[in-house]
Amino acid sequence: MKLKLSVLDQTPIRRGSNAVEALQESIALARFVDKLGYTRYWLSEHHNITTLAGAAPEVFIARLAGETKNLRFGSGGIMLPNHSTLKVAENFRLLEALYPGRIDLGVGRAPGGDRLTASLLNPSNTFSPKDYVKQLVDLKGFLNLDTQAGAVHDKVRAIPNITTAPALWMLTSSGESAYIAAHFGMALSFAQFINPNGGPEALEAYRKNFKPSEELPEPQTSVGIFVYCGETEENVTRAQAVMDYRFLSIEKGRVDESPSYESVKNYTYSPDEWQRVLHNRGRMIVGNPEYVKTKLLRLADNFQTEEIVMSTFADTFEDRLRSYEILADVFELVPTTVNAE
Repeated sequence: MKLKLSVLDQTPIRRGSNAVEALQESIALARFVDKLGYTRYWLSEHHNITTLAGAAPEVFIARLAGETKNLRFGSGGIMLPNHSTLKVAENFRLLEALYPGRIDLGVGRAPGGDRLTASLLNPSNTFSPKDYVKQLVDLKGFLNLDTQAGAVHDKVRAIPNITTAPALWMLTSSGESAYIAAHFGMALSFAQFINPNGGPEALEAYRKNFKPSEELPEPQTSVGIFVYCGETEENVTRAQAVMDYRFLSIEKGRVDESPSYESVKNYTYSPDEWQRVLHNRGRMIVGNPEYVKTKLLRLADNFQTEEIVMSTFADTFEDRLRSYEILADVFELVPTTVNAE
């Protein structure tokens, strides 16, 4: 099996940097991995977190896709309850019209931040699973012109009117959404970077219960995880220390903290904190090229998937680029043009 590698960009703002620089780094990263042979480039939706710059994937996709030739671009994901379903459909039909065959619409139901912010984004949001399923029904109808008598998308059509549609993915960190994706015939990506437990079982349940759709005749999966690949022991040690501390800080509600290696290297974890560190290490792979390759292949085998979506944080932008470059070389990626002229 030839493993596909993809990118999840959360547009992180490095310590000492700012949002404007972070967005420019994302543009440079997209250009860089486009030439290396990565399969797709997804952007996350986050709100009220000042260490991340990405609140509107649909806006940024329009810029990044125009800067590249080979990558598929998508949302990883649009947090559907935050939005009008019709507006999401129109945004992504427009992107598909601009870049035919290169657009993915990944959706999830998490708020992408705190509940207060989510309620301001969409005051009618009830956080109800039933409402989420209703949004999915409408979304598929708006995207694929799959009208049902009496349904809203039988009367209201999302524009622009085009002959293709973005690929529809569901993002999940639990088993429940795997069953929903199977029912609707959607592709499924498991967020190992959020929940290190239950992923292989969720994908197996998805494949077992998958109902073919007109858009997707067979199951399609991927797994997302934090990855950092360094060439020296010192580089790897520094990255691991910062990620351990940062993930624990986020769990404590300190989402805007940007620790440095110097500030965390002598931190003494309590026994309970250390247990959380060990748990969180299941959400990431950090190491030298040989170690990371072995772990990624094992991950793909455990999940029975052929694609891994990687999110990478680093102290410097150069280290972030280098991590993706090393893995492209290790896995012998080859750029494939989507729309060959």
